[in-house]
Amino acid sequence: MNKRTSLFSNIKGDFSAGLVVFLIAVPLCLGIALASGAPLFSGMIAGIVGGLVVGFLSGSQLSVSGPAAGLTAVVLTAITKLGAFDVFLLSLVIAGGLQLLLGTIKAGTVANYFPSNVITGMLTAIGIIIILKQLPHAFGYDADSEGDFTFIQTDGNNSISALFSALNHINLGATIITIISIFIILYWSKIPKVSIVPAPLVAVITGILLNMAFSGSAVLALGSNHLVSLPVPTSFNDFIGQFTTPNFGAIGNKEVWITAMTIAIVASVETLLNVEATDKLDPLKRYTPPNRELKAQGIGNIVSGLIGGLPVTSVIVRSSANINAGARSKMSTMIHAALLLVCAALIPSVLNKIPLATLAAVLLVTGYKLCKISIFKEMFKNGKYQWVPFIVTVLAIVFTDLLIGIALGMAVSVVAILRGNMKSSYFFRKEKYHTGDSIRLELAQEVSFLNKASILLTLDHLPNDTTVIIDAHKTAYIDFDVLQTIREFKEIKAQQKDIKVILTGFKSVYNIQNTPDLSQEEQNSLSSGEVYTISTGNHKDLLKQLQLN
Repeated sequence: MNKRTSLFSNIKGDFSAGLVVFLIAVPLCLGIALASGAPLFSGMIAGIVGGLVVGFLSGSQLSVSGPAAGLTAVVLTAITKLGAFDVFLLSLVIAGGLQLLLGTIKAGTVANYFPSNVITGMLTAIGIIIILKQLPHAFGYDADSEGDFTFIQTDGNNSISALFSALNHINLGATIITIISIFIILYWSKIPKVSIVPAPLVAVITGILLNMAFSGSAVLALGSNHLVSLPVPTSFNDFIGQFTTPNFGAIGNKEVWITAMTIAIVASVETLLNVEATDKLDPLKRYTPPNRELKAQGIGNIVSGLIGGLPVTSVIVRSSANINAGARSKMSTMIHAALLLVCAALIPSVLNKIPLATLAAVLLVTGYKLCKISIFKEMFKNGKYQWVPFIVTVLAIVFTDLLIGIALGMAVSVVAILRGNMKSSYFFRKEKYHTGDSIRLELAQEVSFLNKASILLTLDHLPNDTTVIIDAHKTAYIDFDVLQTIREFKEIKAQQKDIKVILTGFKSVYNIQNTPDLSQEEQNSLSSGEVYTISTGNHKDLLKQLQLN
């Protein structure tokens, strides 16, 4: 399959996907603006800039950029501290400039070091969060927490308590709309000849019609708080008046620069993580250049700050919905932004008829596909060094927030790598050698200070009255501390336990003398022997192997 996809090669699928992302983006843009303490229209501006500017400049074909839930606390604190939204916009412009600089100096290459188990954990956690956050909307409990993706919500609830609150405020009309919408999304494509119309669009139209049908019923009718709520300008000047410019007079304010650096760092990290995750979901497995992405995001934030928008990052919820809806090129994200602009300017009152329950249905299906049980089973089968960082990342993101969860997942992954590195410093064999058994330790190609503990414990646990061959033929590097450990063992500890030590293959640069004057039989045994067992180096495994033989 050709991985190079032109803008117009999949226009039908991209338009359909752009429409789906547009419908999802409207309440998210507004909800994130509300949670950030910013003007509602600033969220729409960020969505438009993210799709048109970043979407056009980015090297990613499927990533969707817009206002980020992970920055709501940063933005809310910054606006409060700076005292005015236009001063905050100056910080955003500077942050965009810093991101542009980071991309220029190729700081984006840090994305290459994110472990796949942590990225998979992030995607799975996002799926769980989507379900947790959208279930209240599905039941008609539409509290002011749209766009709030942290476990502890700004309304005082958390993701779990909000579910119980929803059960006490079930709206029958919203629940019926959700159930019907989910069935349409899952099964519409299976109906012959009608699948040309996108299932989510059919679900949205059905939701609007159902709500109109319910309007005569006191039990089923949905109030305005259960519908999309887009600002409705009364004139063109009123629409233009929703755009705000930054206050450049605050350029000397220290807090402006501190806020700018905070936004630049958090937005860059979040973008790189989300782009990496989006690439994993891409059916064509294309690669997004991280430095180009930072430059695109930087320009996007400069533009957003200049016209009154919120910070822009790549966002995984909309990106995964984009892929799930059949997108194949960046045309879909640009279409979604164009629809945001046109509809916000011309038909906001029509969009305000869309039930939030229908949008919840779209997101519930998307969330389920991100956190299916099969993903957990697959990660568990990959072994504990993949499973533990994965599950820690999932739980940490669900119960804290994205960046904290990623940090914890990365930390656990590093610990797992260190433990694995400690256990792979050598291989050992028990073999017939000369007059009896011997143990050969074949050092790995790279033996760093991280391997010192494993080698020290192994040597200390060798049985008395045996022969150990330490073979360094395959090594390219041995850390000084490890060399010192080997010297001490040969000169002191081995003699105390009547262990014969044979050193071979050590280079002159190691300053360790190989065992001289070996007999021909001994030399032959170093290159060949009757091997009974072989295992990755670990003193506990070594003792088990010795006992078995």
